[in-house]
Amino acid sequence: MKPRIEILPEKKLIGKRLQMSIAHNKTQELWQSFMPKRSEIQNLISSDFFAVQIYKPDYFEAFNPSAVFEKWATLEVADFDNIPAEMESFTLSGGLYAVFELKGHDTVIFDYIFRTWIPISDYDLDNRPHFEILGAKYKKNDPNSEEEIWIPIREKLNSKKV
Repeated sequence: MKPRIEILPEKKLIGKRLQMSIAHNKTQELWQSFMPKRSEIQNLISSDFFAVQIYKPDYFEAFNPSAVFEKWATLEVADFDNIPAEMESFTLSGGLYAVFELKGHDTVIFDYIFRTWIPISDYDLDNRPHFEILGAKYKKNDPNSEEEIWIPIREKLNSKKV
């Protein structure tokens, strides 16, 4: 599976966030608190949901299912003029990303990305937010669901482009 490489412009997002780990996953709780309130968000750019993860710089150095990270459930907006109660703004910094298209709910794709693709690619993992775009083709728990996985990257220092 070969990703497309994109330069993402900065994005303004509004939503909710929770601290969690893989061992204590609160993703369902996060989205259940966000979805009933999403209609309160004004100035939407699109109806695509952004599921954003923010990891500490050393998060990927050694696998630890109890390591805590921050996860956001958001929508993209044109501005931060009207932030609904119980929600927060988040600016997703732009930059270089590897974009993987996922069909179904194949969780081994993350193993492939971090253990196979990144080590043999011309890129290293960058310390910026990771996110998924859940667009019109996303269907929760459906084998035909489609989403995009955006992984922050930077060119390897010793990379030789041909």
